[in-house]
Amino acid sequence: MKKDIIIAGVGGQGIVSIAAVIGYASVEVGLFLKQSEVHGMSQRGGEVYSHFRLSDKEIASDLIPHGKADLIISVEPMEALRYMPMLNSEGWVITNTTPFINIPNYPEVEKVISEIKKYTRNITVDADKIAKVLKSPKSANIVILGCASPYLGLEYGKLENAIKLLFGRKGEDVVNANLAALKAGREYKNK
Repeated sequence: MKKDIIIAGVGGQGIVSIAAVIGYASVEVGLFLKQSEVHGMSQRGGEVYSHFRLSDKEIASDLIPHGKADLIISVEPMEALRYMPMLNSEGWVITNTTPFINIPNYPEVEKVISEIKKYTRNITVDADKIAKVLKSPKSANIVILGCASPYLGLEYGKLENAIKLLFGRKGEDVVNANLAALKAGREYKNK
């Protein structure tokens, strides 16, 4: 088993939390993992991304070579588009359709989504809308993780365990909100 994953978004969208959930779930099943992340610009609005590599064998490098990623998990559509060249020919891109407009010349969202949809293996979802319906607007990142969960090579229950571990100190309501967000993303069907 080997998965090379790019996790992308902007500061404040929960990219580090997505990586932590995947990491905890991976450790629970005894996988090797390496992660490299950039969050120096992570004040709200700055680019944040992570190279996340999972394997049942030792991993030499934490960086994913160009064209070798199995999965892009993005909480922001333009950030998904930025990393599309990293995908391999069988890879998937899963992205939120709600933009985080942090620059004055942000392109038309419809054009960004249209470019993403040119790639056959895509899931585009308005994760912000789903999170608001769940009365948990901060959990859009976990909705996206739920959408990506079938492609991670990890048991769904291990992701739930990781959420309980990661968010447990914040209380039962926060844990349950994130579990509901994960489930809603898992059940989402690409439109």
